[in-house]
This record gives sequence, structure tokens and C-alpha cells, in this order.
Amino acid sequence: MAIYHPPLRDLQFVLHELFDVSAELRQLPRHAEIDADTINAVLEEGGKFAAEVIFPLNISGDAQGCTLDKASHAVRAPDGFKQAYAQYVEGGWPALSTDTAYGGQGLPLVLNQCFYEMLNSANQAWAMYPGLSHGAYAALWTHGTDAQKALYLPRLSSGEWTGTMCLTESHCGTDLGLLRTKAEALPDGNWRLTGQKIFISAGEHDLAANIVHLVLARLPDAPAGAKGISLFVVPKFSINADGSLGERNPIFCTALEDKMGIHGSATCQINLDGAVGSLVGQPHKGLAAMFVMMNAARLGVGNQGLGLTEVAYQNAVAYAKDRIQMRSLSGPKSPEKAADPIIVHPDVRKMLLTARAYAEGGRALAIYCALLLDKEYASEDEDERKAAADEVALLTPIVKAFLTDNAWIATSHCMQVFGGHGYIRQTGVEQFVRDARINMIYEGTNTIQGLDLLGRKVLGDNGARLRKFGKLIAEFVEEEGTSEAMQEFVNPLADLGDKVTKLTTELGMKAFGNADEVGAAAVDYLRICGHLVFAYFWARMAKVALAKQAGGDPFYTAKLHTARFYFAKLLPETAGLIRSARAGAATLLAMDEALF
Repeated sequence: MAIYHPPLRDLQFVLHELFDVSAELRQLPRHAEIDADTINAVLEEGGKFAAEVIFPLNISGDAQGCTLDKASHAVRAPDGFKQAYAQYVEGGWPALSTDTAYGGQGLPLVLNQCFYEMLNSANQAWAMYPGLSHGAYAALWTHGTDAQKALYLPRLSSGEWTGTMCLTESHCGTDLGLLRTKAEALPDGNWRLTGQKIFISAGEHDLAANIVHLVLARLPDAPAGAKGISLFVVPKFSINADGSLGERNPIFCTALEDKMGIHGSATCQINLDGAVGSLVGQPHKGLAAMFVMMNAARLGVGNQGLGLTEVAYQNAVAYAKDRIQMRSLSGPKSPEKAADPIIVHPDVRKMLLTARAYAEGGRALAIYCALLLDKEYASEDEDERKAAADEVALLTPIVKAFLTDNAWIATSHCMQVFGGHGYIRQTGVEQFVRDARINMIYEGTNTIQGLDLLGRKVLGDNGARLRKFGKLIAEFVEEEGTSEAMQEFVNPLADLGDKVTKLTTELGMKAFGNADEVGAAAVDYLRICGHLVFAYFWARMAKVALAKQAGGDPFYTAKLHTARFYFAKLLPETAGLIRSARAGAATLLAMDEALF
């Protein structure tokens, strides 16, 4: 049976020792009263909810899945999910980081990020129901009218209602410019929507009283392509003047997708048969408004990958310490037993340390981005807000793609540690692998994230954002350049930074002559940049651990071991990736389509 223990010690290390978030938040008037004790207390309680309430539902929810009553279009989540959601609402968790003006607690987003990492480890499928509400809340908070905010935000904040994003249609995935859903004006200023959507996570369920759908559609006079998309808020139930629920809006689930993983999450095919909604933002500007939700979702999906990496690692370590098989090549390590625990074998350790390094590196990156979001939303300094927004924009595709790629690698490694027992359902580890695979696909495939990073975020501004992040690395390398103990970390970091600069220039020059060069290099390039970011944070974590290891706390010893493993065994992947990125598009495009 699978296990999960909230990684509170490492969360506290990253929050307080690596980033000193209390000091950072004190610079933001909205969060000036937040201290380490408050943060730790909230995370301890959040960890209990994750481990004790929703984790026990993970395997059973996967086995049972969701059910659809086709006559009523009602979807029932797995047993226990509705009761767990009621506890989540009762505990005030939906309001953790929402605006106090709409009933929220107003706590920092970085705290919500850590809480959701634990939820994703405990039960990703369950966490998707409330998780999508945060994106809907953010889109309406940013682009909604005063009336829309007053109507929807308090109920999303309390968890009374949940939210979704209705983008994809059967003929268009990421290419939303092709969507066909129509919106026609009504005399009262509302709009009537008609069309079909697919792959709508939490599109229908029995956890909450109402579902707030954010739907992309076209007005009758809409220009073709992405410039003709508008955004609408469409509730499952219409809402009366006094805020009570009225008649059923004709936005129905017609089928549930039969998926490889996240079986406990209702992934719906949705029909809009004249459903009534209101326009969010300006006509034909819906994609910009939806990107608020999409970017939040992309950071959230990276967090899902992080959560699965952590829980898979925990289970693989526990198994490797208990399972005995063969003797160590260098002689028995447990002579009193019939064989040695498999954790003595080098390749088992390599797999375990890979998962651990990706979990701890991913945690540092995810928390760093959440702290940037707090600065973007709460700083009173316009320059600081813009700088934070630019850095988040650069890092978002890396969080989404690098953390989910790593989760696929890590969960696969952890299943391998279990051997044959990893391939059967009873241990629970194969579910982590199945659940991890979707995270590389939805909210923009990882190829799309590579194109976004290289084409838009780097070449699109002539490398300005990347140079700013590179400056952080250069300053750190300069500060630690005279420290003998730090050379094993800063030297490869500095070397990779130089190589990324040269590679970026080279790819930019190639792209002028042939735009396909961007597509050929983008996936490799993102992974290289992911390692650059991880190397920076691992070097910073190593610095903290070196300063504190003399106290005898084994936590810092383990942190240094993991850092050394990362630089010795994982970072060298970049050499092959750089060579592959430089190889260009020719070998990919030379073969005639008929020969495939």
C-alpha cells in the first residue's frame, strides 16, 4: 500500500533558509504581518489534510473513477471525494490566498503553492476539482466587471462554487484560432452560446452547488483566427437576483473521457445548447483574458508533476530499504539477512537520487515563481511588479514542461525500483506513472512550452528576459567565485550559463533564415534552460547546506549529497542536448512525407 508524508522539513528549508520568504513578504504591505510561524502552522495543517483526508482516496478513486448518468447529464465523483471537498471548504482552504474583499484570507500565493504541492502528491485527481477554481478566480479578478466579481468571486473563494476553463474542441487542441463555438447577443445584454468542448477537467461533478465555466467562443462579427475569440462566464445553474440558484443552464456533460490516468478527475465532453453567459473583458480579446487562467494552470500543472515526483520518491525509498535481493557487488552489507536491501545497489540509488534531485530542485523553482507572483500582484512599486511579471513569463514554460518531463522520468524510475511489484496496482506506484503522463500534454503540450520559451520569451524580446535571469546567475557566481567549497557547484553553473548564451545567439541567427530552426531546437532548448535554472537553485541550496552542516543535522548532509549527485549525474545531460539543438532542422525535414 502506498504511503505519503508531507515534506514539511524541505518546504521550510526552501521557504525560510533558501528564500527567506518572511523578509521578502514584509516588503509587500499586503503581507507585512506574515511570519515564519504562521507559514509553518498553515502548512502543517495543510499537510494533515492532504495525508489524512485525500491521500486515502487516491487508489480507490483511481479504481472507481467517475460515473455519468446520461439521462440527467450528472457526473458523480468517486466515493469519498464529495465528503473530502466538504472538509476542504469547512477548513477554509479555498480562501487561503484569495482577496479579502471577496471573503478570502489574503495569505500569500507562495503559501497556496506549497499547500497544493501536498494535495497533488496526495491525490492529483481530487486536487483538480478545487485547483481549477483558482484559475477561474484569477481570470475574473483580473478581467471581470464589478458585477461579475461581486457575483462570482465570493463563491469561488469560499468553495461554494467551483470553476473550469472550456477551451478545447475536437478539431483544435492548442490552436484555439480554429474554434467554432458561437455566441449570439440577447436583448438583456447577455449572450447565448452554442458549441461543443472536449477535455474539460472538472466540467461536471457533484462536489459543489454550481460550476462556473469560462468559455471561449466567437461573436457573429468575429475576425478569423485567434483575434476573433471572446471569453464568457457561463454558470451551470442560472443565478437569481438574490444570488440563489435558478434553472439549469443548458451546458451539459455528454460523455466522460476514458483516460489512461487521473481516473478520479471528471474529464468531460461538454455541449452548449444555447447556454446563457456574460462577456468577460472586451469583445474579440478573450484569449488575453483566458491566458491569465492558462498561465496559472501551467504553473499548476508543473506543481502536479512536482507532487507526483515527491510521492513516487517516498514510496520507492521505503521499498528499496525493505526489499532484499542479491548481495552488494562490493560485499554483503546486511550479512545477517539472506540478501541485501536493494538500496545498496548503485543503479537503484541512481534512480532514487534522480527522483529526489528533481523533486527538491522543482520545489525550489516552484516556490520561487510563486514568490514572484506575490510581488507581481502585491508590490506597490510598478517597476518591481513588471520585473516580477517578466521573470514569471520566462519561467512559466520551464515550470510546466521541465517539471512534468522530470516527473515522467522520476515516476518511471520509481516504478522500476519496485521491479515486478511496480507493475501491479496493489503497490500504487504504477498510478503515479499513469497520472504523470497527462501532465506533459494538457495546458499546452511540452513542445508548445518549448516554442513559447524559445520563440516568444527569448527570441521574441531579443533575449532581454533571459539576460536578466542570467545576471542573477552571474552575480551569484561572482559572489561565490573565491569559495573553495563552492567550486564544484559554481563552475559547472557558470560554464552552462556561457553555453546557453552562445546557443541562444546561434539559434537566433538561424531563425532569421529559417523559422523551422526554432521548432527543431525548442524542446532541447527548454530542457537545457531547465537545467540551468535547476543548477542555479541547487548551487544556492548547496551554499546554505555547507554553512549549516557543521551543526550535525543530517538534513544538510543529505542536501549536499543530492546537490553533488545533481551536478555529477544529471546536469551533464545538457552536453548532448546542446549538440542536438545545434543539429538543426535539416535531418527532420529532409525526408519526404510519403516515406514516413
